[in-house]
Amino acid sequence: MAKTDNANGAQSNGAQRIVVINPNSTQACTDGIDEALEPLRFADGPKLDCLTLAEGPPGIESQVLSDGVIGPICNLIRREDNRADAFVIACFSDPGLHAAREITRKPVVGIAEASYATALQLGERFGVIAILENSARRQRRYVRQLGLSTRYAGSLPVGLGVVELEEGGVAERMIEVGKALIEDHGADVLILGCAGMARQRGPVERALGVPVIDPSQAAAAQAIAAVRFGYAVPS
Repeated sequence: MAKTDNANGAQSNGAQRIVVINPNSTQACTDGIDEALEPLRFADGPKLDCLTLAEGPPGIESQVLSDGVIGPICNLIRREDNRADAFVIACFSDPGLHAAREITRKPVVGIAEASYATALQLGERFGVIAILENSARRQRRYVRQLGLSTRYAGSLPVGLGVVELEEGGVAERMIEVGKALIEDHGADVLILGCAGMARQRGPVERALGVPVIDPSQAAAAQAIAAVRFGYAVPS
């Protein structure tokens, strides 16, 4: 990792680089993540490099597809490890998160885990706008595993796959689902349950009037903090 060089543990910015991995092969999804991270780029901050996993499927829409990219993600991290200070896995299934943490001493942040942590600071109950029912099912399981069920309002799908998120009318469907999470399930914070939804955060938040978390932004912010403060990662 970059050298710690001040009393607060912040690192010098000469070599600071955070690699943000889109585990699907859809470049438009990577481009949307890259745009969403623009507010987190600042003159003396870490460089945020968004990479597309060429070996990945067009979208990660099942547990099988999520498990299938673990090996390629780990291979990419190994290739980039000596040129990175932290990694973000930009898929809401957090594929390979624990495996990645075994093969690098650099911080590895999963966007789902990061967004749940962020949501706890912004409200009492968070809801997730999912892409498909398969995705909502995985989210319910993950929330249980993290021990956050008492703060979880639920996940509801918009019924669109990752590639379809680039089509027209997506924001309207997300707003409809978000409204149901608020009115019927008691959510006071919403999370976008797919990295491919990044471009819709602003319209959804303006329409619904509650905090809306883009998971890639949440994860990148935590990765920046880890790098700047020089957090140690146990071996």
